[in-house]
Amino acid sequence: MNRSEAQKPARATPATFHVKSFGCQMNVYDGERMAEMLGAQGMTAAEGNEADLVILNTCHIREKAVDKVYSDIGRLGREDGTRPMIAVAGCVAQAEGSEISRRARSVDIVVGPQAYHRLPDLIEKAGRGEEAVDTDMPLASKFGALPKRTRQARPTAFLTIMEGCDKFCTYCVVPYTRGAEISRSWSAILDEAKALVDGGVREITLLGQNVNAWTGADAAGRNQGMGGLVRALADMTGLERIRYTTSHPNDMSDDLIAAHGEVDKLMPFLHLPVQSGNDRILKAMNRSHSADSYLRIIERVRAVRPDIALSGDFIVGFPGETDAEFEDTLKIVEQVGYAQCYSFKYSPRPGTPAADMEGQIAPEVMDERLARLQALLNRQQADFNAATVGRRTQILLERKGRHPGQLIGKTPWLQSVHVVTDLNIGDMVEVDIISAGPNSLAGETVRRKAA
Repeated sequence: MNRSEAQKPARATPATFHVKSFGCQMNVYDGERMAEMLGAQGMTAAEGNEADLVILNTCHIREKAVDKVYSDIGRLGREDGTRPMIAVAGCVAQAEGSEISRRARSVDIVVGPQAYHRLPDLIEKAGRGEEAVDTDMPLASKFGALPKRTRQARPTAFLTIMEGCDKFCTYCVVPYTRGAEISRSWSAILDEAKALVDGGVREITLLGQNVNAWTGADAAGRNQGMGGLVRALADMTGLERIRYTTSHPNDMSDDLIAAHGEVDKLMPFLHLPVQSGNDRILKAMNRSHSADSYLRIIERVRAVRPDIALSGDFIVGFPGETDAEFEDTLKIVEQVGYAQCYSFKYSPRPGTPAADMEGQIAPEVMDERLARLQALLNRQQADFNAATVGRRTQILLERKGRHPGQLIGKTPWLQSVHVVTDLNIGDMVEVDIISAGPNSLAGETVRRKAA
């Protein structure tokens, strides 16, 4: 038996834990659910590597994600030479599996994003010095094994309604790390939403890799899509705001678009990634939509909700992208006019078709293109924020600011607003926007919204 196969020494059962999540909102949700599950097991949260158990909830989207995980693992040692029990969770764990344990002997647990409901059993195995690796993608839903939601520390919460992806974009690892698209049941979603609202949540953001691909049967057995689900949530007393992310253009149904114009609680904000403005690149990405079809969706959404704020994702330097094809991306940005966006250089992910494509773009070319794209997107965001000055709107106070008496809340268009007020986190307040910066706004309280 070699060193990598040898049983590790037994460890004391951890009494405290710390979860550090990287990447998307789905990971944030998963991290919160892990924390709730461990809390239900009698463990308490602690800070950093002083915790008995540290969970690194990882993201595998960007290049060098694996190297970052090993770097983070190396920083978990303590000054006295000891270390916490270490668990690597999330998409890097799913992609790398037991290889993580072989490369980093200090890792005690490896668990994928569809198996973290088994963490208590894995902790017990690790405590006995046994191998604790679980990267299965069970057909049975993990959600049924998780504890019920309880009182939340903030008035906003994420709620995962579906997982996985069937789109197989050629640059993306998500179908391989999260599995096929699976929608949670109507009743499970409404039950979790009610538990969140009963626990003080006033705004819920629905999550999924392709959240608008959700489908399910309602309480009457009728097949519903995202539009029907949003309408049912809007009927929930105490829930003030509904958001959702991330969407795919092919799943923007007529009913969901109509809901944007009909459901007041559905906030006027839409994150709808296009990735490129060039049809040849979109086809090479296997995006299944064109630049024109994307623009038609935007037109339809704006027709029912003229004040909607738009967000998107862009990849520059996809294999084979020419200067002219990149210019098409700048053109579609100009045509749409975004309130905020995420933009990235193409990052080859092992095992994806694009990683083996010819025409990989030189790093310096990608750097120059990304700088030009981000300059345009930043200008659009600044313009959008500036146009809000003088507007009266409502914000949901979410957290404390840096200064005494300062609280931060979000507008319906997902802008952060700083106000000085004697109100409380969780209050809905009407404000006048008095100034705008590139990333946030300043407001003055008008009056508190009646309960």
